[in-house]
Amino acid sequence: MRSWLTLGLHARLLLAFALLNVVIATAVAGIGYVRARDAIVQRAQDNAVIETANRMEKLFPLATRTPDNAALMAIAGEVSGREGSGFAESGGRTAGTLRPDVVTTRLRAEVATGRIAWQRLSVGNATQLLIGSQLLLVDEASRDVSPSGIEVYVLRPLDDEIEVVDSLAWDAWLTGGAGLMLAMLLALVAARSVLVPVRRLRVAAQRFGDGDLDTRLSVRGRDELATVAETFNRTAESLQRHVAELRRMEADARRFVADVSHELRTPLAAMTAVTDLLDDEVATLPPLAGQAVSLVIGETQKLTRLVNDLIEVTRFDAGAAGLALDEVDVAEALRAILLVRGFTDEVTADLVEGLRAQLDPRRLDVIVANLVGNALRHGEPPVTIRLTGGPGGLVIEVTDSGPGLDRKVLPHVFDRFFKAGPARGRSEGSGLGLAIAWENARLHRGTLVAANCPDGGASFTLQLPLSPGDAR
Repeated sequence: MRSWLTLGLHARLLLAFALLNVVIATAVAGIGYVRARDAIVQRAQDNAVIETANRMEKLFPLATRTPDNAALMAIAGEVSGREGSGFAESGGRTAGTLRPDVVTTRLRAEVATGRIAWQRLSVGNATQLLIGSQLLLVDEASRDVSPSGIEVYVLRPLDDEIEVVDSLAWDAWLTGGAGLMLAMLLALVAARSVLVPVRRLRVAAQRFGDGDLDTRLSVRGRDELATVAETFNRTAESLQRHVAELRRMEADARRFVADVSHELRTPLAAMTAVTDLLDDEVATLPPLAGQAVSLVIGETQKLTRLVNDLIEVTRFDAGAAGLALDEVDVAEALRAILLVRGFTDEVTADLVEGLRAQLDPRRLDVIVANLVGNALRHGEPPVTIRLTGGPGGLVIEVTDSGPGLDRKVLPHVFDRFFKAGPARGRSEGSGLGLAIAWENARLHRGTLVAANCPDGGASFTLQLPLSPGDAR
């Protein structure tokens, strides 16, 4: 069954038609052959028995009940005729052209009862008919029948009948072979009529899945396959409408976010300038007013970061983000990122020296700053950054010693606006940092993966090619 299921539909149709034809042809030809053979053999047998009985009747009246060898030879020759061989037996004496040992015990027992009997034997690789009978005497006055004591056996060849039977068998084989060829031809036609529409449906479905939403099938006929084609076309039209609507809504949403973000930049710039002035005066303000000013300053900075992150995300969505590549010493670049961000004292750096790569320094800064800042905020010290590399690319790994990430969180850490728990709803982060880091890694044709360390703590691994153009 497994082998049958692994075959293609075309092969299964051909095999099914072939097996059906073989079964039918074997049944029809076999039954016809058996019946014709039996009829031919039965008719030949009946004719031979009747002819032998007629020849025996011509021997009457017998000259004596105890014939000598010459008389037995004459009786055997008269009954056998030209086409057969036989012998006559009386009183333990035999004479004729046939060996007595050919006669079976069963046939002798039947002949001894006074009946004419016959049996088919294989003699010399040929099937022949052996007929045996007693010669009976009839009293003319009383009409009583009595055995003469003389038994006659005749062997008749069935060559002509066997030749006819062989011819019938050959005809049956020819008929079956012709039927098989016709069935295979019909199977090919039927398979083509079924599989060609199925192939068209497969090609159309593949094109549709690749994004060609204008793909449609031509409907031919009114059978089940035509119904499938009509259903495919209706489904494709419906999906095309829904996809177009979703794309329009997505484009509107991106445009809305981009427009809002850009519109917010001007007032935020003014607010930032004001908060910078207020920040210098916090120390001279009353305590309550100072707290209010500090809160406004902090929220303004968070809002500025959020707007900048939203603008960056809309660039990724619109496909407008690009790389400003430069050949950099990766270890020196990482040390500079840690120094500028003020992470040098809090992070242990394990960097391979002399590793150079084609990177966008600004986007590398965004990735590493997000990973290290995330580890410092949500993990526990010590935080370590490691740099390794080789001919295949470079690997930057940021690890912390905290409790690690929950298994339910791991698949979503790079989702936009995702935060690990409700308690982080008012945290400094916007939930876009790791998503932007992941997009920047993808822009470099690299990967960014989150996992838990075996000894505890979270691990973020960044893999980048030495040149984005060399990445597969």
